[in-house]
Amino acid sequence: MAKAAKPTAEAIDTRHYDVIIAPHITEKATMASEHNAVVFRVAGKATKPEIKAAVEALFSVKVTGVNTLTQKGKTKRWKGKPYRRSDIKKAIVTLAEGQSIDVTSGI
Repeated sequence: MAKAAKPTAEAIDTRHYDVIIAPHITEKATMASEHNAVVFRVAGKATKPEIKAAVEALFSVKVTGVNTLTQKGKTKRWKGKPYRRSDIKKAIVTLAEGQSIDVTSGI
């Protein structure tokens, strides 16, 4: 029987890119950055351990905590017809003391 091939570093990296969608830049997220926290928009099915592993791998930082929340989409109207915005999952990632992530630059 042949052994299964080990996963390559590229396969692991692409999975991390699927977990972290984008930084979430708001006034509240900027206030949180003063306390070593960064806010990211993440995949809806992403778990806290997956988010922690993705941030540590992509940004080379030490994560001390991950808090998640799902922001429900609002009902809006366009040309008189109602529609609903998509639900968004956000992760507030707390970094170790002395570490930071510059979200204005790309990965």
